[in-house]
Amino acid sequence: MRIQGLGVIDEAVLELHPGFTVVTGETGAGKTMVVTGLHLLSGGRADASRVRNGASRAVVEGRFAIGADSPAHEVAADAGAEADEDGSVIAVRTVSADGRSRAHVGGRSAPVGVLSELAEQLLAVHGQNDQLRLLRPGEQRAVLDRFAGPAVGDPLAEYRRVRHAWLEVTAELTERTERAREMAMQADLLRHGLDEIEAVAPEPNEDVELTKQARRLADVDELRSAASEAEQAIAGSSEGDPEAPGALGLLSEARRRLTGVADDTLRELEPRLAEASMLLGEIGTELAGYVASLEADPELLERVLARQAELKKLTRKYAADVDGVLAWAKDANQQLAKLDTSEEALAELANRKQELETELTEHAIRVSAAREQAAAELGKAISEELSGLAMGEATIEISVATHPAEQRDPHALQVHNQLVHAGADGVDDVELRLCAHSGGVPMPVHKAASGGELSRVMLAIEVVLAHADTTPTLVFDEVDAGVGGRAAVEVGRRLAKLARSHQVLVVTHLPQVAAYADQHLVVDKSAEGGVTSSGVRVLKDSERVVELARMLAGMEGTKTGRAHAEELRAAAEKDKKGDRNGGRKRKRR
Repeated sequence: MRIQGLGVIDEAVLELHPGFTVVTGETGAGKTMVVTGLHLLSGGRADASRVRNGASRAVVEGRFAIGADSPAHEVAADAGAEADEDGSVIAVRTVSADGRSRAHVGGRSAPVGVLSELAEQLLAVHGQNDQLRLLRPGEQRAVLDRFAGPAVGDPLAEYRRVRHAWLEVTAELTERTERAREMAMQADLLRHGLDEIEAVAPEPNEDVELTKQARRLADVDELRSAASEAEQAIAGSSEGDPEAPGALGLLSEARRRLTGVADDTLRELEPRLAEASMLLGEIGTELAGYVASLEADPELLERVLARQAELKKLTRKYAADVDGVLAWAKDANQQLAKLDTSEEALAELANRKQELETELTEHAIRVSAAREQAAAELGKAISEELSGLAMGEATIEISVATHPAEQRDPHALQVHNQLVHAGADGVDDVELRLCAHSGGVPMPVHKAASGGELSRVMLAIEVVLAHADTTPTLVFDEVDAGVGGRAAVEVGRRLAKLARSHQVLVVTHLPQVAAYADQHLVVDKSAEGGVTSSGVRVLKDSERVVELARMLAGMEGTKTGRAHAEELRAAAEKDKKGDRNGGRKRKRR
C-alpha cells in the first residue's frame, strides 16, 4: 500500500505481513491516516480536508492479492481491470485539493462504487464507528445470520422470495378494493375504446394499402394513358404503321442485320439481342395486362374513401396509424385485466394472498427456529472468548423474539396466533445482552458494557465469526480503546489467533497488543522548516523493543523500560508458539 499527500503523511509505502501487522506511533503522528487510506481504497467518502497542506492531491494505491475462488475476480473483470502476472490487482484512489475524486482498478478508470464492491470481498475495516453500529438491532441480527450461515440464509432467501410475491398481491388487492370506483370508470373508458376499434375491425397496415388503392382508382385515366403509351413504344403501333415499329421491331431488324454478316464478333452479339427482345416482350405483355385491369370504378373508390374515413376516426383518437391503434387495443386489454374489480376477481386475489401468507408464515417460522438455535451457539462461543479477555464472569445471551406488528401495519403477518411485522429480514428482533457478572441480570449490551468492554465484545465476536468470514483482510482501528492490563494481553493473543486464518492489520496504542504482531510498523513524525510530516517504516527486532518501551509510558530511554519491553515481547512470542503447537495437536487428533 502506498500513501502520498494524505494528512500529515507526505509519502509512505506499507509492506503488510500476511499475518498480524501492527501500526503504532505517537499521538498526532498520523496512525489513523493508514486506516483513512484504506477507507478511500474501499470507496469511502472523499474529503478535501484530508489532502496534505501544500499538496495538490492525495493518492492511495493498494495491491490486492485475490484468491482463485474469490468473487472479487468477477468484480475486477466487469470493471475491465487487468491483473498483474502474479494475479494481483492494483487499485488507486486520488482525491484532489478541490475535493474531486477519481478511481482506477487494474489500470482502468472506474466508478468509485467499483472500489466499494471490490473491497467488500477483500477488506473489512473495524473501528469505533463499527462499535456504535454493533448497537443497532439490525446489525446484531446480521451478526447472528452471518454466524448461522446457510442454516438461516437458505430459508431466509425463500422467505424473501415469497414475501415479494405476497407484497405485490397485497398491494394489488388493496388498490382494487380502495379504488374500485375510479378503476371501474377507467375500465369503462377502455372498454368503450375497444368497442369502437372492434366495430371497425382494422387490419394491420390496412391504412397504407387503402391509400395506394385510392390513389390508383382516382388516377385511372392517367395510369391507363401512361401504360398504353409505354406498351406502344415497345410493341409498336396497333395498326402496323411501318413508321412506328416500336422497340421490338427495331430489335428484330438489328438481329436480322447481324445474322447475315461474316464477322464472328458481330454474330456473337445476336443472342444478346434475342435476350433483350424476350425481356421487352414480357414487359409489353405485363403492360397490356395492366391496361386491361384498369377500370374506372367510382363505387369502389367511394367504398375505399369511406373505409379510410372510418380508420381516420380511430387514428385521430388512439394512435398515429392503424398499427398503433392495434397496439393500443392490446395494451388496453392488458390493463383491463388489472382493473377487474368484480367480486370474482377480488375473491381470486384474496385467495392468492392467503396462500402466500400461509407459505410465508412457514418460511418465517423456519428462519426464527434456525436463528434461535444459532443464537444459543453464538452466545456460548462469545462468552468463552470473553472469559479470555479478562471478562471471566461475563456472559452473552442473544435474544430472538418476534417483532410485534403496530396498529394498521400493512406488513402484518399471523405467526403462532400473534400479529408480527414481516420485514425484509424476517419477523425477528435480535438483541445482544450482556450479563457482566455471575448472578447479574442480562441487559442490552449498549447499557451493560463500558467502552472497553464493548471493544472486547466486538473482538470476541470477530474471533468467533472468523470461520464464517470470507473476507481475507481485517483491519482494527484502536479497537482496544479503554482496555489495559491483563485484558490488553488477551486482546493481543486473540488478534494473533485471528491472524492464523486472516491477514490482520491493527492500529493500537497498547504495547501488550503490539508485542504479539508478526510485523511492526511505526509512524514517525518530523518537523522541518516549520512543516510537519510523517512517514511509515518497518521496525527491526531491536527497534521493536525500543518502540514497545516508549509505549510503556515513555520508558524507551531506560534499561528498566527496555527490559520490560523485551520481557513482554518474549512472553508474546512464547504464547504464540504455544498456540500454534496446540492448534497442530488439535488438528492431528
